[in-house]
Amino acid sequence: MKPDIENTADITLLVDTFYTKVFEDDIIGYVFKQAPGFNKATHLPLMVTFWQALLLGMPGYKGNATLKHVELSKHIPLSASHFERWLQLWQATVLQLFEGEKANMAIAKAQSIGAIMQYKVTQTSML
Repeated sequence: MKPDIENTADITLLVDTFYTKVFEDDIIGYVFKQAPGFNKATHLPLMVTFWQALLLGMPGYKGNATLKHVELSKHIPLSASHFERWLQLWQATVLQLFEGEKANMAIAKAQSIGAIMQYKVTQTSML
């Protein structure tokens, strides 16, 4: 049986493993590599803080992830296939490493986040 997500070390492992897959991915890897101002060294700790807030209720995340993706899409148009692939990689990574209530929550929250971001990006691109 795999452990559930319980602490910062678990979230760091999840984020690091996920982004390793993302950067190697043929569908979405280029988005991260070409994103203006993207810095992996600052982005990954920010994502750890983001997921700590969502999964563990820890304060500290300051930002607007949706707005960042709307802005990104102005430079690199994001499509439904990008969001679908992001979610596939996230779910596969969660299931590779963890199981349990928090793992299920990580997948469910990613589904919600992806749907909201995709909607906002699509609506903004129509303006």
